[in-house]
Formats: sequence, C-alpha cells, structure tokens
Amino acid sequence: MQLPGALAAALDQILDGASQDELRSASTRLSTRYRAETRDGMLHLSDEKAGLAYLAARMPATFAALRAAMERVAEGLPDFTPRTLLDCGAGPGTALWAAEDCWLELERAELWEASGPIRTLGNKLAQTGSVAHVEWRAGDITRDLAPRAKADLVTLSYVLDELEPPTRDGLIDRLWEATAGVLLVVEPGTPAGWQRILAVRGQLIAKGAALVAPCPHREPCPIIAPDWCHFAQRVSRSRTHRLTKGAEVPWEDEKYIYLAATRLNVPMPQARIVGPARTGSGKVALKLCRNSGVLEERLVTRREGEAFKQARRADWGGPFPAS
Repeated sequence: MQLPGALAAALDQILDGASQDELRSASTRLSTRYRAETRDGMLHLSDEKAGLAYLAARMPATFAALRAAMERVAEGLPDFTPRTLLDCGAGPGTALWAAEDCWLELERAELWEASGPIRTLGNKLAQTGSVAHVEWRAGDITRDLAPRAKADLVTLSYVLDELEPPTRDGLIDRLWEATAGVLLVVEPGTPAGWQRILAVRGQLIAKGAALVAPCPHREPCPIIAPDWCHFAQRVSRSRTHRLTKGAEVPWEDEKYIYLAATRLNVPMPQARIVGPARTGSGKVALKLCRNSGVLEERLVTRREGEAFKQARRADWGGPFPAS
C-alpha cells in the first residue's frame, strides 16, 4: 500500500530540510514510549520534533492499518457512505486521510487531539486534503469530549494503550453514544493490543452492537493465548521514512488489530481468514474463524474447484468464501 499522492507530497514538503539525525533520535524515543506502553501522564507527541518524527516514521504505517481496516468495513457494509467523521486522539489526522481515501462522500470531520504541535502539523496536512470542513478541537478525550453531533464514522486508533482500563471503558461508552453508523477501534497487533480489543468487543456486544469486522460472530473469541488475533498490511517506505528508521528495505509490514461495530444491519460472512495462507502443490491451508464461533484449520485442495480458486486469491483478514 502507498500513501495517497496528496498526502505523500504534503509530508515531503513539511519534512523537507528537517535534520535526519534529529528525526532519527526523536523517532527512537517515540518508538520506545510506544513499545513500552508508557503511561506517565505526558503526551507521546509532546513537541514539534516528536511530531515530525511521527510523520516520517509512524504515519505511513498507521495510515496503512487504518485504511486496511476501513476497506473491511466498506466490504462488509457496501451501502455505508459516511459523510461525517469524529476522530479521537487524532494525531496529525491519519484517520481523516484514510477515511477520505476510502469514502469519497466524506464531507465533514471533527478531530480531537490534545497535543498542540501535532494539531498544527495535522492542520497543515488537512489543508491539502479533499474534505471540505475539518474542525480541530483541543482537549483530553477522556474528560473533555463533547462532539458537536453524532458522526456516521467514529474512529479511535492507537490510543487505548495509553489509558488505564476504567478510563478506556468510559471512553468507549462515550464514543458509542456518539456513533450514528460505525465505530472503528484500531490497536497495535500485539497480544496486549488484542486483549484491549477483546475488552472493547465484549463491552460493545453488551450494548447491543453488531460487528462488521473482523469477527464473523458474537460468540466468545475462540483464539486462545499464546496465540492472538492480528493482521498485517505492507506499506511502502519513502526515502525519508527509511532514513528516519535506519532501514534498508523499501517497505514494512504493520501489524494491527481492530474492531468495527455498528448500529446498522450487517450480514456476517461465513468465515474470516485470521492467519496468512499457507500454500503448497495443489493445496492451500487457511486458518478460519467461523460464524459459528469456531476456529478451524481448513485445507482446500485443487479438487474443490471454485473453493480452491478463492483460497488461492484469499487475503489474510478477508472473508472466506470470498464474495
């Protein structure tokens, strides 16, 4: 996956002239905080250097995860055409860019972000986007969140790891109340991120939410630790991205886990592919989460005709049989 041309150009313009040494150093500090899930009361994106490092090193991968999750929402709800977005913990507006790339009908966005420096950078980026009305709002989403109105699409990405469980629960309740159509929550694709998504899943099911993706059922998750549910999206790296991360290969795989819940009627797929396909001569092995709530290892052979063709084309994270 590549960034939209307008976003890539805007990032290049903002990052042009930035010190590579400073970007690399700030990126290392930022990655350390994220990986340690540091909760010291300080913002991860507390200053402009951290913000620039995020644009260079993290925004492309976060965009890729969000865009892939939104594609699954569009796949499961083909008639869902959101016109309004509420994004909480917006950072530089990554979810806005992913949403406007997925749904051309998007007209208005309300973005909540506590960090002044990253709001400034995000506003510069948003001015080159296609959404006509973008409003940035400052404040702590766990205390100050008061949306102007319910939104068709509500997003919360890479935020829950910064919050204690009671605070998370209260925030999810408020976001669900603000959701007119779909609530999308995205977390890092780690065992801890999966556990946070499981908690959100249980909370929203108890409130009567229907699940769009990735779960094809409302039964208890059949995946048992140390295994965990997650997905991966490959994203192209720009030259600045590679230099900031000290990387040589021109791509990286972003592991993520997500949950899309809705107030709309949604058909459940027969199964979801929850692991990379394993191919062999005349066969494909798929790890499937069934709509009955059962985890299954399915071996599809050439003798099965159409099912084999679909398995050969199957995507990790996609439905099976493919529509």
